[in-house]
Amino acid sequence: MENQNLLSQKDVLTFDEACIYTGLSRSYMYKLTHQHKVPHSKPFGKMIYFDRNELNKWLLQNKVAQMQEV
Repeated sequence: MENQNLLSQKDVLTFDEACIYTGLSRSYMYKLTHQHKVPHSKPFGKMIYFDRNELNKWLLQNKVAQMQEV
């Protein structure tokens, strides 16, 4: 739980931190980055970094319409 609080305060997340933050497995996150389906940066060509705000937007895309009560 403490890790989640620390991660929610950081603006830039490492690959492992992004996996913890999103709850996605490392293998699935690698697949998404390889297919350019999740926003990420590789400033030095190898290490992968994620902007926490961009990750939040990505996680919340494709919202499902809410059903109205009758």
